[in-house]
Amino acid sequence: MALRQYSCVATGLCLSVVAVPATAVEGFEAQPAQIAPLADSTLLLDAVHVDGVYVAVGDRGHILTSSDAGETWQQQAVPTRSMLTAVWFHDRQTGWAVGHDALVLKTTDGGETWTPKHYAPDPEQPLFDVWFAEDGQRGLAVGAYGFLLSTADGGETWEASSLEADTWDPQAAEAEAGGEDDPATEALDEDEGYDEWDDVEGGVHLNKISRAADGTLWIGAEAGNLYRSDDGGDTWLKIPTPYDGSFFGILPVGSSGVLAFGLRGNLFFTDDRGANWTRLETPETVSLNDALELEDGRIVIVGMAGTLLVGSPETGFELRQQEDRKAIVQVLPADGSLLLFGEAGAVKIPVPAG
Repeated sequence: MALRQYSCVATGLCLSVVAVPATAVEGFEAQPAQIAPLADSTLLLDAVHVDGVYVAVGDRGHILTSSDAGETWQQQAVPTRSMLTAVWFHDRQTGWAVGHDALVLKTTDGGETWTPKHYAPDPEQPLFDVWFAEDGQRGLAVGAYGFLLSTADGGETWEASSLEADTWDPQAAEAEAGGEDDPATEALDEDEGYDEWDDVEGGVHLNKISRAADGTLWIGAEAGNLYRSDDGGDTWLKIPTPYDGSFFGILPVGSSGVLAFGLRGNLFFTDDRGANWTRLETPETVSLNDALELEDGRIVIVGMAGTLLVGSPETGFELRQQEDRKAIVQVLPADGSLLLFGEAGAVKIPVPAG
């Protein structure tokens, strides 16, 4: 997520406090999120759709749910006012939210109540994304300075570690790509400095986890770093790219395609699992945060300043900009429409015409 680009949005709303239960986590003191009458119009940073219900998270510990495709939203009781950056649901009842202070929250009642499962404010390493395997037991949370948490018990306990990736092997990549040399790969092979961010104290920010249809996991990070796992996150391969900026989002496309995007409108596509990359032209130079593949095969990419890019790697992308020009960080389908989440809260719009 392009979280570090945002400042908190002042709302001036009348607020009330709802008491919520919290299980003991070392150092955690419950400070319930305040109930805001217009919480669905404040900064929301991530959302998920599961079994007809939408769950969105954002600033000041806000967690909202909607059971009518985003027409109305209900704010839920949450034991924190920390900014929440990402949410993942395994099924209709069980989900996790992560955010600042390395906080992990868990719900087992569809998001109505949340319990802290991890909290570590001192290193100042916020979490930016969370993912769980299909078994609902193995999960990962990633964040600032290479911070990574893992769990094997459904998020009841978490172990802190850092991402360790195998060194890029250009010969293996060439074989995977069918033996064709790629100029971008060759340039990276010759550039001994492309690994320099590995030596930065604390590591690079890990911004996003995405899962492809074949089970492959991808992590987008700073300094042009992308990581791929073919075994559910047990081991990782660092994938070189012809880019040295931050990746904020990754969209798996088809069986082996991946769109990776981030700062200043940079957009890259691979159709061979990262062996070769093509830079795609975009009509905007703002940061791109999330993407969605529509039923008709078109792709919608959202970003700062109300940016919506619509198109495909084959046809190119056109700009469809929101009039309010407010940052958009997440897009989800909703009964033939789109739900946008970001600086304006949750906004429902028609699917852009083809």
